[in-house]
Amino acid sequence: MSSSKKTLLLLVYVLCTFRPARSGDSGDTRPCSGSHCPGGRSPRPPRQHNPTTQSRSLNQHHAPFSFPSEHHATFLSQRGRSGDQTRETVQTRVAGVFDPVCADCVTPQGPDHVINDTRECKGIECRLPLRIRQKPRSRPCAGDGCVPEPSQPPLIHVADRAAQFLGEFPDIGYPASEVGAPLGVQLTCDIKPGENEVPAEDALILHLQLAKGQEKLVEALRAQQVVIRDLQQRLVEQQGALLSQQREILSQQRRMFEQMDVVKAQYGLLSETVKQVSFQGLQGELQSYFESHLADLQNQARSHLQKSYAVHKVDMDAKVMNVVGDAGHPLLGCQIACGPEEYCDFQKDPPQCERCTICPPGFFLVSQCSPTADRMCQDRDECLELPSLCGERVKCLNTPGGFRCLGVSEREISAGLCGHEYFYNQELQECQACSDCDGEPVGIPCTSTSDAVCGTVSENILSQSWAASIAIPPTKSKSTSIYPGLQLNIRGKEENNLLTTHDDYLNLQQHGLVWIDYNFALKHSCRNFLQVGIRINGSEEEGRDLSGVRIEQPERKFFQGVTVSAAVEVEPNHTLTLVLKSPNQYCNQSKDIQVYELGGASFSLLWLSHDTGAVAMTAQMSTAAHYQSNYRPTFRIATVSDPYIVALTHDSRGVHFMESGVVKFVLQQAIYSMGHACVREGFSLIAYVNRNGTNQEVLRSFKSGVNYRDTSITLSGATRVDKEDWLNFEIIAPSQCNVRYFGDSSGISMLSLIWIPTTVSSTFTATVLRTGLPSGAVRNKPLLFRQTSPNTDQMRLAGSGETHAQRNFVFSEAGTVSMALNLKLIHSCSVVKLTLYHQGKDGGQATSLAQQVGGHMPEGSEWASVGLRTSFKVQNGTAIYVSLDCVRGRINQITHEGGTNISILWLAS
Repeated sequence: MSSSKKTLLLLVYVLCTFRPARSGDSGDTRPCSGSHCPGGRSPRPPRQHNPTTQSRSLNQHHAPFSFPSEHHATFLSQRGRSGDQTRETVQTRVAGVFDPVCADCVTPQGPDHVINDTRECKGIECRLPLRIRQKPRSRPCAGDGCVPEPSQPPLIHVADRAAQFLGEFPDIGYPASEVGAPLGVQLTCDIKPGENEVPAEDALILHLQLAKGQEKLVEALRAQQVVIRDLQQRLVEQQGALLSQQREILSQQRRMFEQMDVVKAQYGLLSETVKQVSFQGLQGELQSYFESHLADLQNQARSHLQKSYAVHKVDMDAKVMNVVGDAGHPLLGCQIACGPEEYCDFQKDPPQCERCTICPPGFFLVSQCSPTADRMCQDRDECLELPSLCGERVKCLNTPGGFRCLGVSEREISAGLCGHEYFYNQELQECQACSDCDGEPVGIPCTSTSDAVCGTVSENILSQSWAASIAIPPTKSKSTSIYPGLQLNIRGKEENNLLTTHDDYLNLQQHGLVWIDYNFALKHSCRNFLQVGIRINGSEEEGRDLSGVRIEQPERKFFQGVTVSAAVEVEPNHTLTLVLKSPNQYCNQSKDIQVYELGGASFSLLWLSHDTGAVAMTAQMSTAAHYQSNYRPTFRIATVSDPYIVALTHDSRGVHFMESGVVKFVLQQAIYSMGHACVREGFSLIAYVNRNGTNQEVLRSFKSGVNYRDTSITLSGATRVDKEDWLNFEIIAPSQCNVRYFGDSSGISMLSLIWIPTTVSSTFTATVLRTGLPSGAVRNKPLLFRQTSPNTDQMRLAGSGETHAQRNFVFSEAGTVSMALNLKLIHSCSVVKLTLYHQGKDGGQATSLAQQVGGHMPEGSEWASVGLRTSFKVQNGTAIYVSLDCVRGRINQITHEGGTNISILWLAS
C-alpha cells in the first residue's frame, strides 16, 4: 500500500476514535447510564492506532470534540454543487457522528437520515440540520445527580477541518472547485461494511487521481492553445510578407512596362531620324551626282565656245538641250537611248533603261512616263468618291485597287454589291476592279465574282508537261560553291503559258498541282555525301524544301545516278529551284566533280488543273531515336490541299483515302548504316495498300547498302485505291545491319503524293519477263515486260501477234503520262544506262525521251539498282519502250521478282 493511502487511513482512524473532551459538550441533559458512559466503559485498544499522528493532529487543530473510535471518514470533492447545499449536507451528516450515546459507532444510516439528538423531533423536522431545528425543551431534572444545563456549543464544519487535515498531505491535496464551491467532505463512519461497492479509500484515491489527470489535460490544452496562437501569428506575418512581395512585383512590372513604352517611343524617334538621314543622304548623293555631271557639261560647253567663236548663242543653247536628251541621242547617265515606253532608272548602278509602269486596275494616272521618271499612279478611294457605296449601315474600307464592305453576306455579293467594273475576289474577300485589256480582245468578260480574261480563250486544259535539261555552273568561283548550296541552271526547250524560265529557277504562271522528276548522275570525291533537292519559293512567303536525295561518299570513283521527285500545289509567281549542296565546306576544295551528260530531258514537270479534282499532300517523316533494322515510318502532314479526301491514319503510319481514285506517290528516306551485312544484302523499300485490314504489296525498290556512310532510298509509282484504303510503307534491312533513319524539315525524308479521280486518270503496272532478258555484253537492247495489272481504255502492253510484242506500251488516247521504272540487277559494268524511247503512230524513228545511269556495283554487294522517272505527252497510237546499255562490262542477271517494275500514270489533257 502506498504512503498516501496509509496516511488517509490513519486520518480516518483518528477522526473516528476520538471521544468528547467533556461530557457536557454533547449538549445532552439526560443522565448517563450503561456501558457506554465514560465511567463504565471498558477500555479497548483502537484499530490501527498511531499515537504520533493522533497527537500531532490534536495539537495542530485543537479539536474541542472527541470522535468515536470505530467511525470511518471519507472525504469526497463536491464539484458543481452550491456552497450552501454542501455545507448543509455535511452538517446534517456530521450530526450523526457526534451522537454521545453511540455505542459502537456503526449505525446504519441512509443518505438522507438525520440523527435526532434531542429525540424530540417529529416528521420532516428530523431531516433538517441541527442549526435550523427548533431547540428542544429540556426536561425537568430532580435529584442530586442533575447537572446545570450548559450553553449550546457552536456548530463546527467538519468539512473545513477535514480539508485542513488533507491540506497537510500534498499527495492527496485537491484544488478548489472551478465554479467556486468549497471542498466537500462526507464522513461515512456509520456505513456498514459491504453496503458500498467501492471501498471508501480506493474511491477517494481514484477520484483524486482523476482530478489530477484532468488538471494536467487542461494545462496541456492551454499549452497547445498558446502554440496554435503563435502559429496563427506567424502565418499572419508570412501572409503580410507575401502580400508586400506581390505588391513590389506589381510595381516592378509597372515600371518595366513604362520603360518599354519609353524604349518604343525612343525607337520610333530613332527610326524616323534614320529615315530622314537616309533620305537626306540619298538626296545629297543625287545632288552631288547631278552637280558633277553638270560641271562636266559646262566644261564641254566652254571647250566648244573656245574652239568655235562663230557659233551663235541659240545654237549653243540647242546643243545644251540636246545633251539633256533628244530622240537618237544618248541620255545623260544611260549607255543607250531609252525607248518610247522606257525611262532611265538612276537608282541602279550603272543607270539602266526600265519599262514604264502600267497603272493597274483601280488606280488612276498622276503623271506620264518621261525619259527620266517612271509613270506615277495613285489608288482610287472608292469609299470617298461614293459615300453610299456599301450602304448607310455598312462600313466601307478602301483597299489597293478596290474596296471592302465589312459584314456583307455572300447573297448580297452575288446580287452585284461590288457594282459596275468591279468583281468580288474570293481570296482577298473584297471588291476588286476588273482588268483592263488595253486593246487586247476580252476572252471572258468581268462578272460579279470573277475578273475579266484578256486574249483568246482556248479549250479547258486538264494537264500539261514540260521538259528541260539541267547544267551545273562552274564551281571554281567563290560565289558558286556547293557549300552551303548551288542553284542549278535550267535550260528549257520551250516556253508556254504554264511557266517562264530563268537562268536558275522556274516561274510558274498557273494555279494547279505539279509533279516534278529530276534524273541526276554525278561522280565526285568529296569527303562527305552530296544532296540534290527541289525547293519552292512563294510569292510572299519564305521558301521550303520539297524533297532531297543524298549521293553517298564513294569508296571508288564511279558515277552514281539518283532521281529526286516531288509533288506540290502551286500558285502564280511561285518559283522552283534545283539545289546541289554539301553538309560541310570540304567539298568546295574538291575539283573532281563530274556530271554525266544524260541524253534527252533530265528534268520533267507535270501540271494538273484544279478542274481534275486532284489533291496534293506532302508529309515529313520523323527521325528514329535508335538504330534498328526493319522500319515503318511515321508521318506528319506538311501540306494538303483537301484533308477530306486525303488524311493520315490513326497511328500516323499510313495515308487514308476517303474516295476511290489513282495515287501517284514518291517516298524518299535518308539513312545511315553500319555493318558489312548492309553492303552485302542492301535495303528494300516496299509500298503496301491496306484493303479490309490486309496489306497487299504494290511496288518495291532496291538500294545497295553502305557501311559507315549516309545515303537515301527512294520509291515512286502509281496505284489504284478504293474508298477507305490505306497506303503504308516498310523498309527491310538485314538483321545484322544497324540503320539510323533520319527525318526533318529539310526535305531529306518526305512523302509526296497526288490523288486523282478515276474519271480523268488510269494506271498500269508491269515487271520484266522471266525469259528473254538481256545478258552478257548488252548494247542498247530493249527490255521485255509482262503486265501485272489489267489493260485500261487508255493504254496496254503490246501482245503476241503485234509488232514489238511485250516491248511497247501503246496508248490509245491523247493525254499526259508519268512513268517510273525500277530495275534490280547484277552486273560488272562501269556504267549501266536506261533509256526511254518514244515512237509515233506511223512507226518512224524512235526518239529518246529520258535517260538515267547507275555506276559500278559496290564491292561486296550482291545486287545493284538503277531507276528512271519522267513525264511526257502522248497521242493516240504513241508507243514507248525501255532499252538497257552496259558500258565496259557484262549484265549477269536481272531479277523478275521484287525490285524490278514499271508504273505508268495516264492523265487526260
